[in-house]
Amino acid sequence: MIAAGAPVQRPLDAKLLVVGAGGDIAQRPRSEFAEVLDRGDVAIANDAATLPASLFGRHVRSGAAIEVRLAGRRSLRDVKHFSAVVFGAGDFHTRTEDRPRPPRLKPGDLLELGPLAATVTHVLDHPRHIALHIEGSPRQIWEGLARHGRPIQYAHVATPLALWDTWTAIAGPPVAFEPPSAGFALDWRMLASMAARGVRFGAITHSAGISSTGDAALDELLPFDERYCIPQSTAALIGDARLRGRRVIAIGTSVVRALEHAAAMHDGIVEAGEGLATGRIGVSSRLRTVDAILSGVHEPGSSHYELLRAFVSDERLVAVNRELNARDFRAHEFGDSVFIERAEHKARSRAAVPSPDEAQSH
Repeated sequence: MIAAGAPVQRPLDAKLLVVGAGGDIAQRPRSEFAEVLDRGDVAIANDAATLPASLFGRHVRSGAAIEVRLAGRRSLRDVKHFSAVVFGAGDFHTRTEDRPRPPRLKPGDLLELGPLAATVTHVLDHPRHIALHIEGSPRQIWEGLARHGRPIQYAHVATPLALWDTWTAIAGPPVAFEPPSAGFALDWRMLASMAARGVRFGAITHSAGISSTGDAALDELLPFDERYCIPQSTAALIGDARLRGRRVIAIGTSVVRALEHAAAMHDGIVEAGEGLATGRIGVSSRLRTVDAILSGVHEPGSSHYELLRAFVSDERLVAVNRELNARDFRAHEFGDSVFIERAEHKARSRAAVPSPDEAQSH
């Protein structure tokens, strides 16, 4: 696999590897994603816009230069209280794992972050993982983030990202810390093609978190707890799909996290409302709601890759990786895509109850 190094969301040559429920593997242009879907399928995407969550500044007590990467928040509306991962001097041009550590952090430390001032309230489960309180009114904080913050960025993209590089076509509330990048495959033409095929579309809002901290011990804690909100309309779509045996397709790992957490909280039923997705989905997880996933290309060992192990066996993922490498698929947020369906859906689909529109078409 090759790291995608240009911030282009929908390159004309973007590829899609389709992994069917029976284990068959095929390659298609990603622009044909809608043709992989069936009438009655429900596709759910994350409509979160990405925050400028990288803030450069100074650790006042030591005078040292730091970078603070916001990584979590108390609620989807709170702009004063965040969790964050802190780096020493440097920027994205240096590989994350090679970045220096920050000075020792402790509660009460003041951080100057451009026009913003913040206080460390707690050191969490790692010396570089902190909770902080940003001073000022919500308006002052939003203005400070907009003027001083930058998108979180990694060394495989050499040019500085603009904030709009990280927003999907359906971006709405600014709550994501890194882009819900599986949604880069969507544009209005794609959504129109899906609708023409009888595919129903809904959205959730999920505060997609950071994908790498540069520290092996801290990376083991990823993904951090992440806030989400499921609207009533989306919950209804999912409930109807379950009733009729149709597929629920997650556009991205953040959607899987939100829907599966919501289902686990209510005995398999996805209800509308806000929640906090906790824990890691992986090989031992039982998926209750999502039947298939459209995802980016992820490297083995990452939390995103671990989530894919809940959909297919390790043996099948090895075959998938072999194909991705042989066909020069591009990895990371601006890379190509994979579509993976769970085999278990076949058994449920036999008991499908047709919708009124489907019944009329026969």
